[in-house]
Amino acid sequence: MQGFISKLKDINELIMFKHSVFALPFIFIAMIVSSSFVNNSVWFGWRLFVLGLLAAVSARNFAMGFNRYADRDIDKFNPRTANRPSVDGRIGRRNMELFIALNALIFIVVAWFINPLAFYLSFPILMVLGGYSLFKRFSPLAHIVLGMALGLAPIAGVVAVEGSITLWSVLLGLGVVFWVAGFDLLYSLQDMEYDKSNGLHSIPSRYGKDATFFISALFHGLAVLFWMLFAWAVGLGLIGWIGVIVNGLILIQEHRIVHKDFSKIDRAFFTLNGYLGIAFFLFVLIDRMVLNG
Repeated sequence: MQGFISKLKDINELIMFKHSVFALPFIFIAMIVSSSFVNNSVWFGWRLFVLGLLAAVSARNFAMGFNRYADRDIDKFNPRTANRPSVDGRIGRRNMELFIALNALIFIVVAWFINPLAFYLSFPILMVLGGYSLFKRFSPLAHIVLGMALGLAPIAGVVAVEGSITLWSVLLGLGVVFWVAGFDLLYSLQDMEYDKSNGLHSIPSRYGKDATFFISALFHGLAVLFWMLFAWAVGLGLIGWIGVIVNGLILIQEHRIVHKDFSKIDRAFFTLNGYLGIAFFLFVLIDRMVLNG
C-alpha cells in the first residue's frame, strides 16, 4: 500500500496536477456562458460536467506526460529539473509511454461521448498539446504554442455545450493564449543561460532579459484586450467587467514581483496565475447568474 501511495506521489510530481487550475476555470467559463445562452441557465448538467472534467484532466495528463517524456534528455542536465521522476528513474520509460497512451485514449473516448465535433477535434488537439515539447527544440515561438494548447480550453468548453465554435469563445481563447505565453516567458527566464548553452530555443535565450520583460508585458496587454472583447461580445455586466479589471491588476502585480526579484518567479507563476483563473471564473459565474435571474 505504501508503495502504491508513493507511486501516486511520483505521478503527481510528474504531471504537477495542481497546475490544472490554469486551464480548468476557462473551460467552465465557456461552458457556463454557453449554457446561459442555450439553456437560459449557467448549469449545463452533470453529464457534461463529468465529461468536461475527464476531458480536461486526461488532456492535461497527456500533455504533461508527453512533455516530461520528450524532455528527458534535456531535463537530466538542468539542475532545476534533474530530480524529476521522469529523469531520476522513479517512473520508467515504458510506464510513461503507457501513461501517455492511456490518457490520449481516455481523452478521445470522452470526446466521442460528448458530441461528434468534439470527437473530430480531439485528434488535432492532441497534436497541439504535444507540439510544445518538440517546438522549443527549433523555434523560440514555443511560448505561443504552449499558449495555444491552453487557449483551446474555452473553445472546447463551447463545443461541449453547443457542438459548434463561437466567435466569443475564440476571443476568450486568444486571451488565454497571450496570458499563458506571457507568463511562460517570465518562467523561462530561469533557464535562459541553460537554454543558451544547450542550443534550446526560447525568447529569453535569444533576445535577453529586457526584451523578454517587454514582450511578456505586451502579451499580457493583449490578453486583457481579448478578454475585454470577450466581455463585450457576450454582454457581460458590471460584475464580469470587474473580473476583467481584476485580471489586469493581477498581471501587473505579477510583473512587479518578477522585475523586483527573480527568486519570486515561482510565486508569480503559480500563485497569482492560479488566482487569476479562479477569480475570473467566479466573477463571470456570478455575472451570468444575476443576468439569468
